[in-house]
Amino acid sequence: MSPLHLLALPGDGIGPEITAATLEVLRAVAPLLTRKLEIGEAEIGFAALKAQGTTIPETVVDQAKASDGVILGPVSHNEYPPVAEGGRNPSGVLRVGLELFANIRPARTYDGVECAARSAFDLVVARENLEGFYADRNMHLGGGEFMPTPDVALAMRKITETGSRRIAEAAFRLAAERRSHVTAIHKANVMRVTDGLFLRVCREVAEAHPEVRYDELLVDAAAAHLVRHPERFDVLLCTNMFGDILSDLASEMSGGLGLAGSLNLGEQHAVAQAQHGSAPDIAGQDRANPISLILSAAMLLRHRGEARAAQTIETAVSRALANPETRTTDLGGALGTRAFTTRLCTLIAERAP
Repeated sequence: MSPLHLLALPGDGIGPEITAATLEVLRAVAPLLTRKLEIGEAEIGFAALKAQGTTIPETVVDQAKASDGVILGPVSHNEYPPVAEGGRNPSGVLRVGLELFANIRPARTYDGVECAARSAFDLVVARENLEGFYADRNMHLGGGEFMPTPDVALAMRKITETGSRRIAEAAFRLAAERRSHVTAIHKANVMRVTDGLFLRVCREVAEAHPEVRYDELLVDAAAAHLVRHPERFDVLLCTNMFGDILSDLASEMSGGLGLAGSLNLGEQHAVAQAQHGSAPDIAGQDRANPISLILSAAMLLRHRGEARAAQTIETAVSRALANPETRTTDLGGALGTRAFTTRLCTLIAERAP
């Protein structure tokens, strides 16, 4: 059997620290894998810009395509120079280059962890990843934003039948493995054409999956229900921007973006990516919470057929969070990045053969 080959891209800010923590956890869980684990590493972000003149060399994209999955650290893309000077957003480049049409973002509450939610919940946002209003990825040539005159700025929203069908099918497959409920999020009362197309496709996919309960909700109402009754949701099926916003809201309701995993999926490729940013203000201080990227890596393992290893990581995280003494400082605990990682690896070793 061929090895499980993963590519680690540490990124900027706290990226190298939380990537190192994630790789340590992956190596701890390696005895539970059905395949030998091989991990490669490459530079992106400011390190790559300094060394190679671009924040993501094409050789890195090729390495990503050749791997079984990518561990992508956060990047400081808002601080990069213009694209013409090598400042490309590695996340956007990989999403387009690897055709990662689905961004799967779970959010759930944890026992003992303070959160804003009124009740416990466990949901997943299935977000379309290549279309919508996102100007860095929604056009084949040129950008999705432009200024015809100095005082007018326009943005194009692209919704296609193919893109809508792919994310809808992914959402229904996911719901079938969970509580069999999909809620399509839209604003068709205003964007009648684009969200009208999106909903038409969602309804067609729903008809092919009668075993899954299907309903629809306006995005503003969805935001209100996430605050008041998050437990009502199972899988939220969203276009790009709505999914981006609602998944962040759901994660904050559960205790913060630092607790939320994220997996970008295509037909062939997968990229694990933390939901949060690069936090350069705490970089190098052993203060970063690595849970988001660690849980993203667990999602990647499950996607590649390694459910036992993935569950072991998730259980270790839950156990660590349940004890205030073994949480990171941002969650009211006393542990830094390295000490928390060591604790997780100890918990994993207790489950390993």
